[in-house]
Amino acid sequence: MAPRPKRKKAPPLPRLPAGSRLRAKLTVERLKEAYPAVTELAHQDPFQLLIATILSAQTTDRAVNLVTPELFRRYPTAADLAAADPAVVEVLIKPTGFFRAKTRSIIAAGRKLVELFDGKVPSNIDDLVKLPGIGRKTANVILGVGFDVPGFAVDTHVKRLTNRLKIASSKDPVKIERQVCSIVPKEEWTGLSLRLILHGRRVCLARRPRCEGCILSDFCPSSTTRAPKRQTRRKTE
Repeated sequence: MAPRPKRKKAPPLPRLPAGSRLRAKLTVERLKEAYPAVTELAHQDPFQLLIATILSAQTTDRAVNLVTPELFRRYPTAADLAAADPAVVEVLIKPTGFFRAKTRSIIAAGRKLVELFDGKVPSNIDDLVKLPGIGRKTANVILGVGFDVPGFAVDTHVKRLTNRLKIASSKDPVKIERQVCSIVPKEEWTGLSLRLILHGRRVCLARRPRCEGCILSDFCPSSTTRAPKRQTRRKTE
């Protein structure tokens, strides 16, 4: 028998910042209080969640929730959406922005669901990322919310906040995911990532973070409202 090929070991993670475990624990607790629901996308099953998540790119959950009731009334299953007229779908989802690209994505996703998975949304990440419009971040959201499978989704908001809070020390999404998952309990992965996204959209903005109203500002190393460290004067000889 031929020897089994050795599995490649994952590269070592960058060292976590000092105090990252405590800051991660406080972040989980505070964000749970601020955002009790992990997602504000209205959905009744994994299929609706998948489509709503694709539509949520570059827009608000509120905008998505305004269009999905009629969208799902007309196309309640993957097969229905796969056979949809793109011109009709474009009109329905136009308020979410980038409606032509999103129409192509959700119709293609419906077709792939029918072709590969008998119209059902798969419950593992390897199959989910085969669907158009679904990357690792979106797949983790669907697994966590739709199937209660823990996962830590990293988008631009999560990347920014984990580095500002110094609970990660990398700009690479895969390394951020591994770092955070190493210091946060598994059952908190999904909730933390989605709440970081909400907090990043509303408070910890990219250009002008609203530190004065942030519930994390008292321990966030990047907060502009924290009292500066007192400097000791050198004694003059």
